[in-house]
Amino acid sequence: MDMDKIVIGIDVGISTTKIVGLQHGKVISPTRITATDPVTSLYGAFGKYLHDNKIQLENVKHVMLTGVGCAYIDSSIYGLPTDKSDEFLCDGLGARYESGLNRFIAVSMGTGTSLVLCDDNEIRHIGGIGIGGGTLSGLSRILLKTSDIKTVAALAMHGDVSNINLQIGDISAKPLPGLPMDATASLFGNAHTDATKEDIALGLIHMVLQSVGSASVLSSLHSHIRDFVLIGNLTLLPQCRDVFPHLERLYGVHFRIPKYSEFCTAIGAALSYRDGADV
Repeated sequence: MDMDKIVIGIDVGISTTKIVGLQHGKVISPTRITATDPVTSLYGAFGKYLHDNKIQLENVKHVMLTGVGCAYIDSSIYGLPTDKSDEFLCDGLGARYESGLNRFIAVSMGTGTSLVLCDDNEIRHIGGIGIGGGTLSGLSRILLKTSDIKTVAALAMHGDVSNINLQIGDISAKPLPGLPMDATASLFGNAHTDATKEDIALGLIHMVLQSVGSASVLSSLHSHIRDFVLIGNLTLLPQCRDVFPHLERLYGVHFRIPKYSEFCTAIGAALSYRDGADV
């Protein structure tokens, strides 16, 4: 690769670190590493990234850190110029870069969910809900005896959500104003003690994604924003392709999942470094 200087953006989680490079306005080789603690995860990701992309330390212009795990990092990375950036700012910058939109709400679906308003140059955190990947993982651990999200998603592919959720059609002979017959009346309202693991898995995923989607729409009330950019790990769930288009039709909004949705916060970290047009 071109050995011009590169800015490295790193989103440091407690156990998972995501890293990208930004060079001449282009994202270079997004990578993720999982380890037992944030320091190990960070240095493992950084070392792997340099090795895999044949980047020498002297070719790194700056390192930008963000994420909850960066609080555990108090020194520069391998002596390179290193700074930290606000996670919510990084969410907005990364989502804006990836989506090409200027006016939207970034919905960061991580352990919980945070909502970041992006209106031209204004980027600010406007709230969030304590429902996200942590919710899905915890409830799956209790109900399905696994916290592996990939396993849960695979089970859900063979589930029937109508065996779990109560729909408008189950409680009304005709659609209600603004609510079609297949709209959800009650999450898990139709669940029975003999529900299959597949149905439970799909019900849990729908519960989390529908809650996030509805909270996102409610956060935009009294504004003209109708675009939502979904970022974070939960965007990788295949069930997003079913849940969010349904919510789009229900609420008349647009949910977008950009190409590097999982890495948007790390991309935003690299973008938060401002020092010339070559970045």
